[in-house]
Amino acid sequence: MSLSKEEKLEIIKKFGKGAKDSGTTEVQIALLTVRINQLASHFEGHKKDHASRRGLMQMVGKRRRLLDYLAEKNIERYRAIIKELNIRK
Repeated sequence: MSLSKEEKLEIIKKFGKGAKDSGTTEVQIALLTVRINQLASHFEGHKKDHASRRGLMQMVGKRRRLLDYLAEKNIERYRAIIKELNIRK
């Protein structure tokens, strides 16, 4: 199950610079995080869904690359997004 249009717009407004700013690194990281959390709960009931698990691993890798990029370019924005999304335990 993917994100609804309203959920996606809400995330874009919260993390983006404007209502139509979907390309910012923070917005992309936030959208991936929400989708990753949805898939993680999906696997509690569907343990053998390996095709979706592969997609999950790809999303985690993409988020990792985006976070690395953000940390390299602007450490303050990196720390803010990590704290806001509760990614690091």
